[in-house]
Amino acid sequence: MSYTRLKKVVVGGVAIGGAAVLGYSLSKTSNRIKKNHQAQVIAAEQRHIHATIPLPTRIQQLHSLKNTHEFDVLVIGGGATGAGVALDSVSRGLKTALVERYDFSAGTSSRSTKLIHGGVRYLQKAIMGLDREQYRLVKEALHERANLLEIAPHLSYPLPIMLPVYKWWQLPYFWAGIKMYDLVAGRQMLKWSYVISKKKALELFPMLKKDKLVGAIVYFDGQHNDARMNIAIALTAGRMGATVANHTDVVSLIKHKDENGKEIIKGANLRDMITGEEYSVSAKCVINATGPYSDSIRKMGNEEAENICQPASGVHIVLPGYYSPDAMGLLDPSTSDGRVIFFLPWQKFTLAGTTDNPCQIRHDPPPTEDDIKFILNEVKNYLSPDVQVRRGDVVSAWCGIRPLVTDPNAKNTQSIARNHVIEVSDNNLVTIAGGKWTTYRSMAKDAVDAAVETCDLKPKNDSLTDGMLLEGSHGWTSTAFIRLVQDFGLETDVAMHLSDTYGNKAVEVAQMANLTGKRWPVVGTRLVEDFPYIEAEVSYAIKEYACTAIDVMARRTRLAFLNTQAAEEALPRIVEIMAKELGWNKAQQQHEYERAMAYLNVEMGNQCKASLMQLPDNFTEGERKKYTARFHTLDKDKKGYITPIDLRKYLEHHGEHMSEDQLREMLNEVDCNKNGRLELDEFLQLMCAVKSGAWANIRLETVLSIGERKAIPTDRSGGGV
Repeated sequence: MSYTRLKKVVVGGVAIGGAAVLGYSLSKTSNRIKKNHQAQVIAAEQRHIHATIPLPTRIQQLHSLKNTHEFDVLVIGGGATGAGVALDSVSRGLKTALVERYDFSAGTSSRSTKLIHGGVRYLQKAIMGLDREQYRLVKEALHERANLLEIAPHLSYPLPIMLPVYKWWQLPYFWAGIKMYDLVAGRQMLKWSYVISKKKALELFPMLKKDKLVGAIVYFDGQHNDARMNIAIALTAGRMGATVANHTDVVSLIKHKDENGKEIIKGANLRDMITGEEYSVSAKCVINATGPYSDSIRKMGNEEAENICQPASGVHIVLPGYYSPDAMGLLDPSTSDGRVIFFLPWQKFTLAGTTDNPCQIRHDPPPTEDDIKFILNEVKNYLSPDVQVRRGDVVSAWCGIRPLVTDPNAKNTQSIARNHVIEVSDNNLVTIAGGKWTTYRSMAKDAVDAAVETCDLKPKNDSLTDGMLLEGSHGWTSTAFIRLVQDFGLETDVAMHLSDTYGNKAVEVAQMANLTGKRWPVVGTRLVEDFPYIEAEVSYAIKEYACTAIDVMARRTRLAFLNTQAAEEALPRIVEIMAKELGWNKAQQQHEYERAMAYLNVEMGNQCKASLMQLPDNFTEGERKKYTARFHTLDKDKKGYITPIDLRKYLEHHGEHMSEDQLREMLNEVDCNKNGRLELDEFLQLMCAVKSGAWANIRLETVLSIGERKAIPTDRSGGGV
């Protein structure tokens, strides 16, 4: 059957089968829009009023937390859901507080696939299993997808995703499913999905494997900067009057007996994780929004409470940007073990993931080498043989713990829906668990509805968050970066980054930027070469309640998630700027540096990279002699190790020059035991890793090749100048 005829058959079948669904979907969507129109108007007005109010400092927030007689709502957890609960609560006029043990978005909310989506595979399960609950989840998520794209346009955007097809019979099957996804979205559909030929697919995604490719389907979902989105929600709540405090731990819950002798929860005992100070906070209602840690808070209220969450780990890896087109993602609908793998452009890099394995809960979940290799192997199956997928190209890797709701009938974690549940304990503790990033707002609304009913709260109005602009969104346009270039003399890529990260607050960051002393750019000293992050962002991050170097390099900027080596290079300057702003002494600076390095090693995959130095020696005798000789060209004094001084002498001998900082960075990149030098056995292991592709783009290897280069005669190079 020809491609054109098959497409006609598929379109006709979907048109007939989907007409009723489309009509129903449009009707329901229309009613919902009308119902929420008034709330959106009020929300827009209220957001406009608070947009210009200065954000309280962290000191002011802590003072409010300690000295407020009683809050209406105390939210535990500063992830997407917890921040959403705080915003929903304060939007109703309730006196609201939020506490987070680490930092806003420190856990799962910063470690997502960065998609704002309804869930294509959930819709498949809903249709194949006639599952009304799964369908409801998809429908709700598609509404929330549209809402997020509207309320935070600087942080979110539509992204086309390609579904390559390698068997003719799969084309109508996948087409029908994706088209149904469009129909369920109704008026909130981003763009119509479409079928393309093999030729067009390879034009849009040149890295794609072409053998047996018959065509592809392109559909649209949303993408965002998840940690920054989470922070924007928390900051919006703070501007609207909520008391929000990160690095504040819940030590225990406060329990009192009511007039009927029933024990109820009326607040929490807290500890400042920065200073160690402990104090108590009273609240009419406590909402537990701690994601995978929900059960630990529930057991504070009742030691006999049964677990309601079943955690699962999901690993993602980051590859260089050349692995994918700038504006086209890829979906592998069926991996070797039946999971789904996304392959997406993000922040000028390529993001791939995720895995899905039952796990134990820990605050610093590490990615494993097995998970990294699994993702690389799946990616390799869909890319052209011309693209060598190397382990050494993984520049960052992380693991997030999904807070899945337990289904006693489920056989594995893949079959557990991301539906959320609201549990109200006998002691009035309200727990919101499960769900997904995209539906954080509707989850928050349901949680506050339950709190109002359970604890007899008196809100001034209903929820106003549907359509309420988030921090940085007011008045923002996609061309706002141009004014930053013109008015401040910022480099274009830096201006675009600031605009896309801070929205209308980018001007405040630009105003804090120091002069560079150059003709261009006028202001904006970069934290690290080749990345658009500037030093002023560190100072601004403190205004956004950043308290540690990790807060800055992982969540206020995304450097740790994009490239751990670059993050390591920027770390000393980040610590230096924060020390000046926060008054850290030398011991505190060293402590911050060591904590941040441990974070990169454990949580961002550096320890996996170090383990690759333990590869078996597969050199031939000739190769071993060659690499040993290379080592001794640097170790002229036959000390048995290489130092930055040896590197400098070698480069000067060949007419090259690098700064002392650059030399130390080059050696530190391959010095796995971090003793400031590279021994012969380490060097041979490094060369073995480079040979196998486990390590790539190593600067030391390039330096060593300088002496082996041969000049190209002018008659062969096309002549001289």
